[in-house]
Amino acid sequence: MALTYAVGAVGLVVGFSTVGDDPASLSLAALLAVGGGGILSFVRHSLLHRSDAARMGWDLGVRNNFQIEVGIANLSWGVVAVLAVVLDWGLAVESAMFLTFGAYLTLCGLMVLTTPKGEHRRDPASLIGLLSFGVMLLVVGGLGMRAVG
Repeated sequence: MALTYAVGAVGLVVGFSTVGDDPASLSLAALLAVGGGGILSFVRHSLLHRSDAARMGWDLGVRNNFQIEVGIANLSWGVVAVLAVVLDWGLAVESAMFLTFGAYLTLCGLMVLTTPKGEHRRDPASLIGLLSFGVMLLVVGGLGMRAVG
């Protein structure tokens, strides 16, 4: 989790510093924040699912296919973000990838925030990290779309 946030944070810093350039760019930022963040999340949720479940207090002692599906969703936008950069699909697609990952994380954070007490809730620090990362991805994606025109 910490590695995902570290790679994502570097991507956000790069994104904030390059999205206002002339011409605007999010290529390196998309590789790090969305590509790296998505692929690392896949590894954590799907390949290392038992330790990830234990981290979240969900370890049921069995394979949790839903958790693996979440990892595959993360892999999907991670791979598309990498393809967007490698195949030079442009700023609009890179920005859309930021918006997709940001919307997902922010909505997950809001769901956790509204989860009734007594059910599996994340600790406050984890929730702050999730929401902060999600909102910052949305901001960079929105700035990128504004730069597209």
